Amino acid sequence: MKKIRMIDVAEAAGVSKSTVSQYLNGRFNYMSDDTKSRIEKAVKQLNYIPNPIARSLKTDYTKTIGVIVTAVTGYFTGQVIRGIDDYCKQKGYNVFIENTDFKPDEERKSLAQLKQMHVDGLIIAASGENNALISQEEQNGFPIVQVHIEYDDLETSIVLSDYRKGAFEATEYLIKMGHRRIAFLTQPYDGARSRYDRYLGYCEAHEKYGIPVDKNLIQIWDRARPNSPETLINCENPPTAFFTMQQDITVELLLALDKAGKEVPRDHSVISFHELPLVELMKVPVTVIRQSPYDIGRESARILLRQIQSDERILERVVLPCTFIERKSCAPPTGKEGTA
Repeated sequence: MKKIRMIDVAEAAGVSKSTVSQYLNGRFNYMSDDTKSRIEKAVKQLNYIPNPIARSLKTDYTKTIGVIVTAVTGYFTGQVIRGIDDYCKQKGYNVFIENTDFKPDEERKSLAQLKQMHVDGLIIAASGENNALISQEEQNGFPIVQVHIEYDDLETSIVLSDYRKGAFEATEYLIKMGHRRIAFLTQPYDGARSRYDRYLGYCEAHEKYGIPVDKNLIQIWDRARPNSPETLINCENPPTAFFTMQQDITVELLLALDKAGKEVPRDHSVISFHELPLVELMKVPVTVIRQSPYDIGRESARILLRQIQSDERILERVVLPCTFIERKSCAPPTGKEGTA
């Protein structure tokens, strides 16, 4: 089958090749309605699809961006991608998505692949293992926006949630309910400022009410080597409430509580920092700090396209508010253990 070229569209429409190029790039302020109509008709009849890579050789832009995420099937990630894609479609950009499965090697390969495809910029939920590489690309003029996790040693534009305030509000809610032994289940910090901000919010709530933070109630959950919350559930003086920082941690906690014959919230209250999919179908819907992943996606796309269209290095840091969603997984502690 013959490949349709721009010159074929021009001949079918009875106009010059440059006029077709102006039309395809949206520059038709001085183009007559008849000319636009003839070009549009020719494009449809010939089923002409512009080649963004070929166009980039002349314009330096492909009207494409890359997105690198750690788990494309995740609920949070899916909403972020939808926000990115919706915004980019409105602005005439296409989106290429790379999934790394939390593997730093895959992250490096994805970055190289997207650069080879001549994308105009990148949105990334970084693993933290390739920060030097990402930073070098950004400093070389490649537009990059981070989402979700902020690292101490990686300075780019970024869009994230107000983790510190959200963690403070959730912890304060439990304290006002009467809880004094509140377990904090999180991932390793490893320079991830966003995770540490949640810990700071947790500590600030304790400090406000004069409650010492018990380090024994803080459990670090590593994706490669999960640390089961059973050790906390079955300890001599267990927590009356659990505050989890990640969806997989919440799921593991709920399974461990069920295995131990514990009921939520009768035996232990539970709050999650991440919204859970299909939460309304749970026996006990979990109270959450809800982020705005769709808005995070749209904002990251807005910032990236602004960077792409600017001749200057622009750094923006956007922090979106969280929403406290009260459900049925929290109740005042029973017995004297709540005031330990």
